[in-house]
Amino acid sequence: MDFDGFYRDTSRRLMRYAYGLTGDPGEAQDLVQEAYARAWQRWRHVSGYEDPEAWLRLVVSRLSTDRWRRLFVRRSHAAAERPRPPVAPPSEDTVLLVRALRMLPATHRNALALHYLLDRSVAEIAAETGASIGTVKSWLSRGRAGLATALGALEPTLLAEGTTDAH
Repeated sequence: MDFDGFYRDTSRRLMRYAYGLTGDPGEAQDLVQEAYARAWQRWRHVSGYEDPEAWLRLVVSRLSTDRWRRLFVRRSHAAAERPRPPVAPPSEDTVLLVRALRMLPATHRNALALHYLLDRSVAEIAAETGASIGTVKSWLSRGRAGLATALGALEPTLLAEGTTDAH
C-alpha cells in the first residue's frame, strides 16, 4: 500500500485514538500530524511492518506521554521559581502608537516595524519582503504619513476621553 492510501484508511481512527488520549481536539491533531510525518519519513521501513497502524498508535501514545511529561516538568519548575515582578503597563505613548499602527495597511506597518524597530535597511526590507527598493521606500513614506494622520486623529479622541464634566 502507498502512503496516501494508508493515510486515507487510518487517519480517522488514529485521530479518534489521539483524542481519547488527550481529550483535546487540537492537541490530538498535532499528535496525529507528527505521527504521520514520522511515518512518511520512514515509510519504506514502516510499510514493511505487519501492522503499520499499530506503529502509528505507539508513536501517538509516546508523543502524548512526552507531552504530559513536559507539562509536569514545566509546572514543577514554575512552582519552584519565585514569582516574577509584575510588568509595568505600556506607556500612554506606546498605546497611542500601537493604536495608530493598527490603522495602517499591513505592508506599511510591516515596513515601519522592520525599519524602525529592527533597524533593517531599505535594501534588507526589500530582500525580506520580495519587494523592490522603490516599493519599500514608498511603504515607509506612506506609512509615516499615515501614522502622522492616525496619531493626529487619535489626539482629539484622547483629549475627550481624558476630560470630565465638572459642571
